[in-house]
Amino acid sequence: MSRPKHILLYVMAAFYVFAGAMHFIRPGVYAPMMPPYLPWPMALILVSGAAEIILGLAILSERLRPYAAWGIILLLIAVFPANIHIALNNVPLFGNPEGAGIWNWVRLPLQGVLALWAWWYA
Repeated sequence: MSRPKHILLYVMAAFYVFAGAMHFIRPGVYAPMMPPYLPWPMALILVSGAAEIILGLAILSERLRPYAAWGIILLLIAVFPANIHIALNNVPLFGNPEGAGIWNWVRLPLQGVLALWAWWYA
């Protein structure tokens, strides 16, 4: 593995472990992201946080890396409805008084970039 790819692997792992930990440290921050049609929003926040932590750590294992990469891709697909909900409803996030407007829409294709980044390690 090239040095830049190796460094980006650790960046990815840290990103997912940190993001997952935040689901447990400040779960209420994620509540507005949840589409109202999904049941048990707090449980889903905690499950997705646990998945991020587990996958972020697993991607560091050479043996588990392909499975973790595909798991990250599936997780990104699973949370995509929340991102659509945020964009359609201009949901205010992280304590902001109003939504991010157009930036909510810019965020949607970034999910694809994250999926491609994970696929690079699959």
